Amino acid sequence: MFSEIKTKIELLAPKKLVGCKIRTSLTNNKTFQVWQNFMTRKDEILHKVNSSFISLQEYDPYYFLEYNVENVFYKWAAIEVSRYENIPEGMEPIDLPGGLYAVFDYKGQSTDANIYQYVFTSWLPHSYYKLDDRLHIEILKGGDNSELPESGDEIWVPIKHRLLVGM
Repeated sequence: MFSEIKTKIELLAPKKLVGCKIRTSLTNNKTFQVWQNFMTRKDEILHKVNSSFISLQEYDPYYFLEYNVENVFYKWAAIEVSRYENIPEGMEPIDLPGGLYAVFDYKGQSTDANIYQYVFTSWLPHSYYKLDDRLHIEILKGGDNSELPESGDEIWVPIKHRLLVGM
C-alpha cells in the first residue's frame, strides 16, 4: 500500500514561520491542543505567504537513536510568513533552515502512524539516504479540513546522503 506513495527528493529553501509549540510525546500526545490554540488565533498572523498550515516536529538529537514512545519533542503548528513583524503574543518565530528532504505525498489523516512506520522502517533503510538532524515537516494541504480522510499532506523527512564506504 505505502510503496505506491509518490516519493520525491527536494531541496527546501529556508523559510520563516510563525506559530505555537508544545512539548509532547507519542504516549501523551498534545497535538490537538497546539493546533486548537493555533487555529483560533491564525488570523492574527501578518504577512502570510500562503494558506498552507505547517506541522513541525523538533526532535532532540538522540530521539531516534534511543527511540521510546515516552520520549518528548516539540510539536509546532505554524504558517509561513514573508517577514517577522508584530508576532502575536504567545506565538513564536521559527527559522526553517531548509535542506534536503524526502517528500511523501500522502492521502489520509495526519494522525495515521502507519505512514511513519513505512518511512522509517522500510523506505529509509532501503534508500540512498539516512535521517538528518533537522526539523520534520508536514504540509497540511487540506487547510482547515486537514482531518478529512480525503485530505492530503506532504510529509517532509530531513535526509542526507549515506557515505559511500571504500570509494
